[in-house]
Amino acid sequence: MKQIVSIFTIMIFFSLSTFAKETYFNPYEPKHKKEVKRVDKLSSPKKSSKKDATKKETTKRVKKRVSTKKSKSKVVKKRKSIKTTRRLSAHLNKIYKKVSKRTNISKRALKQAFSFYKKNRLKRSLSTHYLAIADYTKTARDKRLYIINLKNGTVQRHKVAHGKRSGALGGKVKRSSNRRNSKMTPYGFFKVGSKVGRTKKKGYKYLSVKGLERSNRKVGYPSRMGGRDVVVHTAKYVNSGGRSHGCFAICPKDRYAVFKKLKRALLYSYTGR
Repeated sequence: MKQIVSIFTIMIFFSLSTFAKETYFNPYEPKHKKEVKRVDKLSSPKKSSKKDATKKETTKRVKKRVSTKKSKSKVVKKRKSIKTTRRLSAHLNKIYKKVSKRTNISKRALKQAFSFYKKNRLKRSLSTHYLAIADYTKTARDKRLYIINLKNGTVQRHKVAHGKRSGALGGKVKRSSNRRNSKMTPYGFFKVGSKVGRTKKKGYKYLSVKGLERSNRKVGYPSRMGGRDVVVHTAKYVNSGGRSHGCFAICPKDRYAVFKKLKRALLYSYTGR
């Protein structure tokens, strides 16, 4: 009986050994299927390259469209600016002719003022409503400050004083200078400020002035900075033809009308030079 059991166990063991597989580790075998699949995915970038190419093409097209739109908008803006400048120049020419016919202002001063305004209107951010000319070839007893309305061509006139060393009481300006402590009337183009102040010594209400040319660039700056204190202020002596130290002095009754219109406006001090 024992012999039969032993024979039977031997037969079972032999059958199992035949059907069993070897499980020992061999380093020369290829890698597992999962790892091979990962390597294959990395090594075959055909699909991703196509997608990237399409994305690049779309971005290029979008950039081209944006650039073309920007260039078109720039061209349109330039055309509009050219049209507006032409219209403004034509309108200003009409105003110039109207003012030259209806007033006794110096033709030379009027021509120079309008030409300077056209060139420097945008650069200096000058007022689009008014332009002022102090025609010192007229006497102090005349209303020689001309404020021109650039919209309709109407002109308002007011008295303005000249400097003590520029001419006699009630007379014309014979000498002018932009030098400091000269007590003469300054000459050239100026831009009037927009804030109303009050002088410390005499309490005059004033508007600041800034020179726009090389010859008068220091006019309007404070004396502590090496400039010349010149402003547009009110004074009672203007009614009787009195003189200032070089400032553009006007009558106190004209303060509201003049200050309102001269803010940020171009002021041309014409002395015949």
